[in-house]
Amino acid sequence: MSGQVLVVIGAGGMGEAVARRLGPGRTVLLADIGEHTLQRAEQVLAGEGLAVQPHVVDVTSPDSVRALAAAAHAAGPVAQVVHTAGLSPVQASAAAILAVDLLGVALVLDAFAPVIAPGGAGVVISSMAGHLTDPVNPEQAYALATTPTEHLLELPFLAPEVVTDPGAAYSIAKRGNHLRVMAAAAAWGRRGARVNSISPGVISTPMGQAELAGPAGEMMRAMIGMSATGRLGTSGDIAAAVAFLLGPEATFITGTDLTVDGGVVAAARLHAPSA
Repeated sequence: MSGQVLVVIGAGGMGEAVARRLGPGRTVLLADIGEHTLQRAEQVLAGEGLAVQPHVVDVTSPDSVRALAAAAHAAGPVAQVVHTAGLSPVQASAAAILAVDLLGVALVLDAFAPVIAPGGAGVVISSMAGHLTDPVNPEQAYALATTPTEHLLELPFLAPEVVTDPGAAYSIAKRGNHLRVMAAAAAWGRRGARVNSISPGVISTPMGQAELAGPAGEMMRAMIGMSATGRLGTSGDIAAAVAFLLGPEATFITGTDLTVDGGVVAAARLHAPSA
């Protein structure tokens, strides 16, 4: 064992794929709010020979996230942190999505900045939804990037009476992920570490399949159809991109977002509407 710690937050399809790809030789601190999900993933990964330490975490709770960071630090040098946890529009209300997908990411970025090892790196899994529309104006974008985390959900344009649609909340949260990562890069850099985000397209996970079966499914299938690859992504596609951003070939990359969507965003931006 190298003694290094890989923290994976979210034990679903992407989290499990990341742990499988990057976990050999490391202690894998696998965290999730669902004890059943966590137990299932732990059994699968341990059965494949990985050294897994499960940890229940609520990413919307500052105390819970700080406890996770402390547990990771106690387990050894925290070399890599991958945040995959999130809710989609078919799963939750607008308020819940902002709490988990926006606040949760900000809390993780804050908590791990002091404990990430020199030379370490982190990746936040965001979404192409943060690129497909421009849900905030420049002033709001600056506020999303720089507002202290404890006051983030107090921003007037995030008020429950303003953001009522789960899809709108999701787009704002994912754009916010990009902005929080940009801002966090300086703090992580002072530790000699890097942090980036990845914006997946439609990925064939249970969450992705639920979205395809939901109200936006027809539109999503149309976007896939006009993309360059014309296919759904896989958890392995995302794990490969995570491995690149965390690895030695990406040491000059920080504070940015990598779109891994099979070309959907490119096609959507260039698609000329029918006359």
